[in-house]
Amino acid sequence: MFTEDELLPLSGLQHLAYCERQWALIHLEQAWAENRFTAEGRQLHEKADSGKQESRPDLRIARGLQLQSLRLGLIGRADVVEFHRMASEPQAQATGPQTFEAESAAGNLVQLRGARGLWRPYPVEYKRGQKKRGNFDRVQLCAQALCLEEMLGVSIGEGALFYGKTRRREVVALDAGLRDETMRLAERMHALYREYRTPVVAYDPKRCDRCSLFSLCLPKTTGSSPSVESYIRLALG
Repeated sequence: MFTEDELLPLSGLQHLAYCERQWALIHLEQAWAENRFTAEGRQLHEKADSGKQESRPDLRIARGLQLQSLRLGLIGRADVVEFHRMASEPQAQATGPQTFEAESAAGNLVQLRGARGLWRPYPVEYKRGQKKRGNFDRVQLCAQALCLEEMLGVSIGEGALFYGKTRRREVVALDAGLRDETMRLAERMHALYREYRTPVVAYDPKRCDRCSLFSLCLPKTTGSSPSVESYIRLALG
């Protein structure tokens, strides 16, 4: 178990899954650079990060919900958590202002303060572009679900990724394989943070050329352990 002072940003898992060096540049060296892809992603998240809530008869939508897991050592926020009413039998209605705080849980359902019935939490993460081959986005969604499970005392079997380019959702099964990968990445992230070292990685054009940190990372130079002569040649173009 981690203390609250040891928690690391949940969003870092997506960076780490994509590239360990990218994670270190952002989260250790505080480096950042904007490109078209990051700008599109920022615009897509503006509504999700607004904190605006929505209430419908059988659906509650929470935006910007704060998350944490002391077991995994993570802290962050969910773009969207939907609560779908799955059972409408009368419940003792709580007093006070309506919030999305769970009062009790039963299996994969929760009772929400100020609402009747039992509700199923369903995390939704917003991403620019379209569905990707790797699990970079899926592990971030899975980590959000693991945080919700710990906070609400429920089991969450499914979530979704909403992609801005296609305007469609990818339903993600939060199975054992994805959970194991997410937990391993959380452990790796804490290990790298303790070392406080920026890893050297090999240049990969499929990843590096799309990265907004390309000019700060210099993967063609740092990733190949060049001699002084080749370093100067690369630097001078």
